[in-house]
Amino acid sequence: MPSLGDLLREWDRGAQAVARGDWDCALRLFSGYPEPSARMCFNVGCVHLLAGNPEAALRAFDQAVTKDTCMAVGFFQRGVASFQLERFQEALCDFRLALAQLRDNTAIDYTQLGLRFKLHAWEVLFNLGAAQCRLGLWAEATRSLEEALSKGSEGARDHLCTALDQVQKQVHLQPRQGPRGEVFRPHRWHLELLEPVDFLGKAKVVSSAFPADRQEDIQPQQPQGCSHRGLENPHRLWSQEAPRDRDTGRPRAGGAG
Repeated sequence: MPSLGDLLREWDRGAQAVARGDWDCALRLFSGYPEPSARMCFNVGCVHLLAGNPEAALRAFDQAVTKDTCMAVGFFQRGVASFQLERFQEALCDFRLALAQLRDNTAIDYTQLGLRFKLHAWEVLFNLGAAQCRLGLWAEATRSLEEALSKGSEGARDHLCTALDQVQKQVHLQPRQGPRGEVFRPHRWHLELLEPVDFLGKAKVVSSAFPADRQEDIQPQQPQGCSHRGLENPHRLWSQEAPRDRDTGRPRAGGAG
């Protein structure tokens, strides 16, 4: 059985595989968990959607929302998979469930959970309207788009106005889905904990803070085996000094003798 560290590394490698578009590698890595979490099941579903397999994606999203019944983004993506399979009534139910899990909030930011995606209420309402269009519920679709327009940001206004105009002309809409290539990733600090830590570090030569020591560092002491002439025996320096006067201690004139 793989260790927790191994599973975290495989999760990270799987997310990297999604980023580079290697669906087979991502699915192999994400499927290695003996007890997959809701987030891992969600990842598998997203990869299947990217790979063009909405049936397999639907099964994975089923697992995700079964494990986490409050996962609004899971219901949202399952609705997208049902829509692609032309199961519009099921898609309608999932978009309503996603809207209910928003709990009157304008958005849910999943960034702290490892998914770089913010699910907005207007996006869910947009998809709700798209499913209603396919079911011939044009009046309901119009109301959904009008509500989306009231909740949408300034940047989404033009897009929603165009969509509302299409619905009023009874033109079908294509649903929105999560950003391409984005899946739940492990927290970076979890991965950093797996890296080996060198508590001792590398040895360094540190200069002394004492001036005398620094002077010695610059001008090292002469080794004892000095070869300078006259310094072979330092005692000779004392023995060659001039004789000193016994009373004053000063050298006597005339030197030794």
